[in-house]
Amino acid sequence: MGWAAGLAASSYITAMDHWIAFALLLAIGAKMIWESARRPGALRNPERHSLKILVATAIGTSIDAMAVGVTLAFIDADIVVTAFAIGCATLLMATSGILIGRFIGEKFGRIAEAIGGSGLIVIGAKILVEHTLIS
Repeated sequence: MGWAAGLAASSYITAMDHWIAFALLLAIGAKMIWESARRPGALRNPERHSLKILVATAIGTSIDAMAVGVTLAFIDADIVVTAFAIGCATLLMATSGILIGRFIGEKFGRIAEAIGGSGLIVIGAKILVEHTLIS
């Protein structure tokens, strides 16, 4: 879907996609850090996020992938094989993260949430740097 959407929308958002991704990831990461710091009780589980927050996170982390999808379309990559490989890697990593999180979430939930928020900010900054300084 990102490949097709990226191909269709590339001319409209290419100039500012990195700024959109950075802003979304910065806002979501900062909210995660804020929530982890203000929640009382060191052993309390992280709160569950609403569908709206999860969708915003998915959009923020997928904008850069859309640019990759456009590149794959331009180089005539086999999108089926590429999508399958990306899907398998994502399934493995997400499943591993969920299983590990079940065991360490009670002890390290707040710390993990703060690290996750920091990670989102770093990813956003990386996208911004790659598109503004390296390009």
